[in-house]
Amino acid sequence: MTTATVRTPPTTTWRHRSQFRLATRALARDKVAVGALVVLTLVVLVAVFAPLISPYDPLLGDPTMRLLPPGTPGHPLGLDGQGRDILSRLIWGGRYSLSVAIVPVLCAGVVALALGMVAGYSGGRWGELVMRVLDVVFAFPIVLFAIAIAAVLGPGLVNSMLAIGITLVPYMARVVYTATVQESAKDYVEAARAAGLTEVEILGKQLLPNVLSPLVVYATTLAGLVIVLAAGLSFLGVGITPPAPDWGVMTSDGRQVLLEGYAHVATIPGLMIFIVAIAFNLLGDGIRDALDPHKQTGSRT
Repeated sequence: MTTATVRTPPTTTWRHRSQFRLATRALARDKVAVGALVVLTLVVLVAVFAPLISPYDPLLGDPTMRLLPPGTPGHPLGLDGQGRDILSRLIWGGRYSLSVAIVPVLCAGVVALALGMVAGYSGGRWGELVMRVLDVVFAFPIVLFAIAIAAVLGPGLVNSMLAIGITLVPYMARVVYTATVQESAKDYVEAARAAGLTEVEILGKQLLPNVLSPLVVYATTLAGLVIVLAAGLSFLGVGITPPAPDWGVMTSDGRQVLLEGYAHVATIPGLMIFIVAIAFNLLGDGIRDALDPHKQTGSRT
């Protein structure tokens, strides 16, 4: 009589939960990262509730009040070249700018996660083929590549997100590939194979939680770059088009009156792009330090 072998795969759930708690505590101690998170949270909330808090219609202007400076009664940030309230356009512009910054990063992350993990875990010819194809993209500067794709697809919100997403996939896939190769060589993966787990189970239950950490850090940092890149596409006329209250469009509109002494039209949305981009980068740095076991006992000042 034979006894059936009961498969007892090694579990890392408790370890992941413990690491998550340690990382959360370390992030909470990082005042710079917490400050960046607060800024981003406020920007997101303002964008979500734009219809409720926007004082004016962002698309309607009063030609008799065009280019009035900040501090004008009823218009604390002034008005643009068409007499539209800059504060209202800034509030509504957060919807466009954040969408273009976050959606492409999330979509590219999903594609890169699949490509990078499969290539890194399987290795061999398939892994080399995937990575060599992606490496071709690295021959092109990310900005020029995004501009070229956006020019082919045409201007618009969806096309801008698609162009940026395509541009990000190779960079994110490289991060996932490297992390997967490193994790695949560790003992817990060998233990999982010895316990009889299938390849899919090893990828989904063992490798995925460990590969996600560097991807999340990199994606958060990329969001800061993407918001500048998206604004640049709109500034060049191959991204979101007027009269949409996008921050890049607003900066481009302000360029036309910059030398006439109306610097506030371009400066205010430009500062907003800068602040949000820096906040994403600082948050990414904080998450990276929080996930580093050698730094979880300390914090930045």
